[in-house]
Amino acid sequence: MVSGAQPQTAIRCSAMRGGTSKGLVFLAGDLPADTATRDAVLLAAMGSPDPREIDGMGGSHPLTSKIAVVSPSARGDADVEYLFLQVWPDRPEVSDRQNCGNMLAAVGPFAIDQGLVPAAGEVTPVRIWMRNTQTLATASVQTPGGQVRYDGTARIDGVPGTHAPIPIEFADVAGSSCGALLPTGNVTDVIEGTTVTCIDNGMPVVCLAASDFGLTGQETPAELEGNPDLTKRVEAIRLAAGPVMNLGDVAGNTVPKMSLLSPPAHGGAVSTRTFIPHRVHEAIGVLGAVSVATACMLPGSVANAVAVLPDQADGAAEIEVEHPTGFFTVTIDVQTSGGAFAVTRSALLRTARLLMRGEVLVPASIWDGQGGPR
Repeated sequence: MVSGAQPQTAIRCSAMRGGTSKGLVFLAGDLPADTATRDAVLLAAMGSPDPREIDGMGGSHPLTSKIAVVSPSARGDADVEYLFLQVWPDRPEVSDRQNCGNMLAAVGPFAIDQGLVPAAGEVTPVRIWMRNTQTLATASVQTPGGQVRYDGTARIDGVPGTHAPIPIEFADVAGSSCGALLPTGNVTDVIEGTTVTCIDNGMPVVCLAASDFGLTGQETPAELEGNPDLTKRVEAIRLAAGPVMNLGDVAGNTVPKMSLLSPPAHGGAVSTRTFIPHRVHEAIGVLGAVSVATACMLPGSVANAVAVLPDQADGAAEIEVEHPTGFFTVTIDVQTSGGAFAVTRSALLRTARLLMRGEVLVPASIWDGQGGPR
């Protein structure tokens, strides 16, 4: 050994795909208690900042550079708690300013695999308190023979093959980040000269009509990212929307998401192209899809104007949200009476897969495993 060399610190974790995202999943007790040290550890684990994340486990894209931190819950209505952390490939930043419904799909299987929740028959419900938004979700995980099942026949667009289904139901996520389903108090607003709908049913989203930007809405993510006039205009609207959505200065944040909407092209309800916020999503985020589906059901909204909806106005509806690589189905119950609009239930289907488990190694100079930096 070279004189003065320090060993690396080994930290237990699992590499998992959740929905159309991928990242590392940790038990909270295996990470530093100090937030600054924890963030330094996660940056090192993922190899950030570096666009390739070549010196870590990150996948060089925001969708594959994610962290889920799971812990037992003392709440009476939850089994475990889930903190989502976005690690950015291109800058030394770990953000907890948004939730991630895709990585949420991995939390239930992880909790059962780690013994935090006992398997209960063929299907085990896992009640998950989402710390980022202070809301509750329940994931139903297949557990035949007391083991998590990952193989199955469920298919979700954006993921190859089929896997075991993981239905997820959300309880009262309206306004979880912005304080209200319609954070501006209006169905539509004019921001930077463009009519928009600002909505938060689990994820703050600004709904935009693609036609207002001279687009069909069927452009590829690469085409949209390669249009500097478009990206500059969308970002200007996002920055102006932040304060009126009760999110403050969002210049360094990942929310609100900006969703360009157009009439469906493949038999769904609406077509989407979503900025997250500067890259364009190859699919659509889970909670972003829930917010867009909700906007589709909202009379007078930008989304409602372009959407093709089921016949029923109230009760349960399945909204097929089209995205660049397929569809995302959201089951949503709304009530519209006396001029009021309320969401009573939101649910969807995801899949997940355990890819690897073991230890990720970080330099001991960042953390020696004893609760603080060396």
